[in-house]
Amino acid sequence: MSRRSSGLVGVWAEAQRQQQRQQEAQHRASVQQQRQRERQQREYERDAARVHREQRAAYRQSREADARQRSQELDARVEALTGLLAAGCAEPPFRTAALLREERVEPFAPGALAQPVPMPDPARYQAQGGWRRGQAQQEAQAAYQRDWDAAQLAENDRRRRLADYRAQYESWSQGQLVEVRAHNAGVADLVRGVRAGEPDAVVEYFSAALYAASAWPEGFPRQLSCAYDRGARQLVVDWELPALDVVPAAKSVRYVASTDEERESARPVSQRRALYRDALAQSVLLVVRDLFAADEPGVLESVALNGFVDDVDPATGRRAEIFLATVMVDRPSFQGLNLTHVSAVDCLTEALRGQLSARPDQRVAVRPARRPEDVGSAVLSHGTDASSAEPDLFVMDPIEFESLVAELFRARGMGAVTTQRSNDGGVDVEAVDPDPISGGRIIVQVKRYRNTVPPTAVRDLYGTVQGAGANKGVLVTTSGFGPGSYAFAQGKPLTLVSGAELVELLHQCCLRGRLGERQPRDHTATLVDVQMAPDSPDSDSDFNVLGMTWTGSVVLDVCALVCAGSRVLDDDHFVFFNNREIPGGSVRMVPGALGDRAAVRVAFDALPPRADRLVLVASVDPEANPDADLSGFTDAGIRLRDATGTELDRLEVSDGRTGETALVLGSFRRRAGGDWDFVVGGKGYRGGLEELIGDFGIEVE
Repeated sequence: MSRRSSGLVGVWAEAQRQQQRQQEAQHRASVQQQRQRERQQREYERDAARVHREQRAAYRQSREADARQRSQELDARVEALTGLLAAGCAEPPFRTAALLREERVEPFAPGALAQPVPMPDPARYQAQGGWRRGQAQQEAQAAYQRDWDAAQLAENDRRRRLADYRAQYESWSQGQLVEVRAHNAGVADLVRGVRAGEPDAVVEYFSAALYAASAWPEGFPRQLSCAYDRGARQLVVDWELPALDVVPAAKSVRYVASTDEERESARPVSQRRALYRDALAQSVLLVVRDLFAADEPGVLESVALNGFVDDVDPATGRRAEIFLATVMVDRPSFQGLNLTHVSAVDCLTEALRGQLSARPDQRVAVRPARRPEDVGSAVLSHGTDASSAEPDLFVMDPIEFESLVAELFRARGMGAVTTQRSNDGGVDVEAVDPDPISGGRIIVQVKRYRNTVPPTAVRDLYGTVQGAGANKGVLVTTSGFGPGSYAFAQGKPLTLVSGAELVELLHQCCLRGRLGERQPRDHTATLVDVQMAPDSPDSDSDFNVLGMTWTGSVVLDVCALVCAGSRVLDDDHFVFFNNREIPGGSVRMVPGALGDRAAVRVAFDALPPRADRLVLVASVDPEANPDADLSGFTDAGIRLRDATGTELDRLEVSDGRTGETALVLGSFRRRAGGDWDFVVGGKGYRGGLEELIGDFGIEVE
């Protein structure tokens, strides 16, 4: 007979079973969650691995594509070299018509000035009904009359400005036509000179033809020296050839995934040498082709061409012109060739009996048959950088110097001729800039001076420009200009080219020229790299920065004058945009920083002992704001900082006034104890910087 458990035990047992079931359920849920997390982690890892593989594949494809592109670029460079002669022969020949300018000017386009000012509509000025209708009608009528008067004034002003603009356009268009006709007349004179066999004209014409050729690949030099033998009707030319690096040293590029790098395959030496020889031969043939093709006047019976590279001579270790090819060919022999199908090397060396270096990659030279200097007439040179070949501009013959300046203008894409030695009206070179917007007729004066050019020469040039109706005047000198000259030229169509700037321009255009004994060029130093001398005021921290601030959009030139009393010590102690610092560097223009729009650095203790004032002035920049005055110069001040940039004081200066274009901002004055106090200025000038600096003793006229 079985026993039944009591009620208490049964309840306890049931509670235990329930608790066990809950624990089992929680365990199962925990296990399921763990398995779910593991499944999610495995899925994430699979997805990450797939993405990684896809990224690696995409990266590899990108690098392989880059390598293929570089290989294609190498192939394209080689293809351009091998097809150089064919591409050049496909170009149309140079003709004298290319030198002419079309007698056409831009049509008159007044823009908004052509639209009349709309007059007010009376219907919009009708009074509404009501007990004040009469008064409202009077007010509406008065408003209409006021708006009509204003519109009429605006319309009259529009018509006046339209008439002024039309008059300016007519003057400008007539001037443009005069320039074009003068240019075309100059071209006609040149062509007549070429047909007459004048050596200078022939050389100028064929030089232009060679420079006009457009088939030369990038990296090919285009420098020459040439002369014309009038009796033999032969043009003798030295033409610079490309260096070995025009042939790529690499043959192809491939991507190596294991090292993650692009690896170049070297082009075989024999292949590179063959390509280089072929490119040299094609270059020589193409130059001869361009010369004969351009001979529209019929003055060439033969051409003597010498091809050189400007490189280090392996025999001497010095840079020199190393001749790698030479040929002398007459017109009938050359016209019998089919250049589009020849082997350039065989054509040059066998058909034309020319010479081509067997090892041009090692600069093995050939001997030229005839050089331009052997002709006996004037030689035109767009020469090399060999220092021994550069003439000293100080001792150059005046006529040769003027011709060199004219050649500089021609090398910059302009037409330029020297004038006759008598009755030239102060004009040494006349140039024409073909640019339809900024170009025009240019009057050039040449001053072969050793001392500073006086301001009177600049003023005389301006008078010549005005009298000749030219667009611009350029004064070229072997020396330099003072601040009076720069101040007078500011805002006028004048350009001043100093000796140093002239030499730099000559070198940029591959022309030769130097000032006295050649100094070694330091290509590593720049204006911002130059190390300060130990005793330079800027080599320590004993200086202040005077930072200029102002509101308004007017563009200003801020200048400084180191004075004794009210007179500047001398021209060198006027610090402005063309003289950035005084001797010794104690006052120097520096870029504005920390919100300054202009800044001057001053070492007060290092100023010259005889100086008792440092005057700060400002003038409107006539190039940036030709019609502006100082009415837009407001809320101006000078922030005085120490060498660390800490602001020590803020000095207020006077605002500008309508009609004035230059202003004395203030002056620092040395007191008896050696301290410097600031005195606010305020004197304005309507004549700009030129009038202002004249008050401080700088000669402008």
